[in-house]
This record gives sequence, structure tokens and C-alpha cells, in this order.
Amino acid sequence: MDLTPSQTIGPFFHLCLTVDATAGCMAAPEAKGDRIELACRVLDGDGGPVDDAMIELWQADASGKYNHPDDPNRGTHDPAFRGFGRLSTNAAGECLFETVKPGQVPDWNGALQAPHINVSVFARGLLKRVATRIYFSGDPANGSDPVLALAPPERRATLMAVRDLKNPQRWKFDIHLSGERETVFFDI
Repeated sequence: MDLTPSQTIGPFFHLCLTVDATAGCMAAPEAKGDRIELACRVLDGDGGPVDDAMIELWQADASGKYNHPDDPNRGTHDPAFRGFGRLSTNAAGECLFETVKPGQVPDWNGALQAPHINVSVFARGLLKRVATRIYFSGDPANGSDPVLALAPPERRATLMAVRDLKNPQRWKFDIHLSGERETVFFDI
């Protein structure tokens, strides 16, 4: 079989995929759990903003259930929680999601993982999306999460959202696509 060369993703891939700003609201007002805002920022290797990236989030609801047909507990998921969001970044490389802090979900062996949000980033210059996770700084379950343990200890901070000191409902997460502070990405 002959392989054909890949093309990079951008710069216009996100047009029509992110025109609906409500795609950043993952939880209706009546959704159960701790409501949070998640401010994501995409940065290049020099620390400059990537103003035309697209971020997709996928997460469990506050009780650890995914709104997905393959989740064996789907029937018990919160119907006011969508669990999926997609936004493009603005001129500052930022976008803001409204969601709830996810509950713990079981791993492949049944042990509970730390609360996390699955992230895909699409941006110009990438041959395919990059995938990472957002964990919450200071969560006691982080120490026993099997996926977080795959990252070298000195690089785990790149997977942590930190609480905004001015707005305790807001968590901030920077995604560095390359460079000295590059975020840990997973090969999935």
C-alpha cells in the first residue's frame, strides 16, 4: 500500500465548526455538580497566542457518567449535562467553557481516575490533532490517577488547571504546543 503525504490542519479548518458560541456551554443551568468556568489558552513555542486553534472537550458529569452510548452507566447520566464542547480561540489564543467539575470515572481495571477533562487541540501546523487531559490542581485523587502517573513527575504540572485567584469559579489551563513548557500530549 502506498502512503500519501499528510497536510497540516489549518488555518481555516475551524470555520463553520465553531460558529455557535453556545458549544462552549456544556452544562445547562439545572446541571448537577459544582459549576465552573474553564479558561483555556493555546500558545505556540515562543509563548505567543494561537488565534485560530480549535479546542474540543469531552468529560463525565459530576457523578462520573459520560453522555455516550458506550458508557455502561449512561442511563444514569445527568440529562442537563451535554459533556462535549467545542470552541475556537480568539486573538489572545483564549476561549471559555462553562461546565461542571467532572466526577471520577473508572479506569480499564475499575479503579477510579482523578477528575479530568479530555482535550483535543486542532491548529495550523499540526498534521493531526493533539490530545491531552486537564486535571485540577490540588485534587487529592491526582496522586493515584494511572494516566497522570504516565507523565514524568516534572512534567505533570503541564496537565493541571489552576484556580483563578480573582474568580474562584474559574479554572485556567494553558496549552503549550511546543517549546520548553510544552504540554504533555498523549498518543491515542
